[in-house]
Amino acid sequence: MLRPIHILALGSLGLASACATVPIQGDPAVAVFAKAETAPVGTANEDAADDPAIWRNAANPEQSLIVGTDKKAGLHVYDLQGRQLSFLEQGGLNNVALAELADGRILVAASDRSDPLTAHVSLSFLDRDTGVLSPAGRIAVGPGEGYGICIARAAADGSVTVYSAPKEGTIYRTVLNTAGSQITGQSAVIGTVASQPEGCVFDDRTNILYVGEEAAGIWAFDTAAADIDASKRLMARVDNRMLVADVEGLALFPEGEKGGMVVASSQGDNTYAVYQLPEMTPVGRFRIASDQFGSTEETDGIELASGSFGSLYPGGLFIAQDGQNEPEAQNFKLVSWAEVMDALKR
Repeated sequence: MLRPIHILALGSLGLASACATVPIQGDPAVAVFAKAETAPVGTANEDAADDPAIWRNAANPEQSLIVGTDKKAGLHVYDLQGRQLSFLEQGGLNNVALAELADGRILVAASDRSDPLTAHVSLSFLDRDTGVLSPAGRIAVGPGEGYGICIARAAADGSVTVYSAPKEGTIYRTVLNTAGSQITGQSAVIGTVASQPEGCVFDDRTNILYVGEEAAGIWAFDTAAADIDASKRLMARVDNRMLVADVEGLALFPEGEKGGMVVASSQGDNTYAVYQLPEMTPVGRFRIASDQFGSTEETDGIELASGSFGSLYPGGLFIAQDGQNEPEAQNFKLVSWAEVMDALKR
């Protein structure tokens, strides 16, 4: 949601005041353009599309899959041309993440806010050949309304760690056991932020969990520390230059042992902020501008995956939710990460 600032004006006939709303605009952002867009989500005329996740098909990258949430209705699965392959009906989902298990199965985890008092993780398996999702259960996480979610790389024993960031600011870690016919999970509180969080992303190389607090900025939690909450550092602050509140989705592009980039949706001015790891040094900002597939505004969730995805996305794939896709319902835009990097270097 855009946060306006208010300007008081003096009238020419005395102390009259008027209130005008002026959106905050951060530092200049370079323009990039979408290469494709997904079919609109099924819920029209509402804030419905929210967050994407990418499964990269290593054997045939152009056959990779995208999972996107319609928080009013369920999960959509798309191909790289944006065509819908399947839909799994379930209301109340918000953010989504996925991990490929050691046995080859693709586990999809979505934050489930259908119970406003207790956050849950809704689970399904994604068929890599058909793009069909099969329900795999629902795990209670803890008190709070489910909101942000991210996932670590699956362990060799089949366990998967999911991080949840409900609206109230508590950060949970849930370890899932995927062996057997039913997935089970154990959750623990690992930290807090002072106000509403949403996007998060986990760096498997460094065990750092990055959490976006909408009004404050991006926190880093060292999940290997004895006291995880005490380890947290505010790495990027909402300063109305690089980041304009609300801070929404986060995404990671790893390079080497601890390098790469973290990207954040700077929703307040419809841009995306890029930071260089490991110290979150500002790199620059970009926006998805209007072209064949339209621009993006009021982006909630984003996703970024490294590696080639074919000729259109040779250096990685960036996906952003589009909060204004009139006259159609909201959808997701696909962007070449190599083109983002080229634009930022100019």
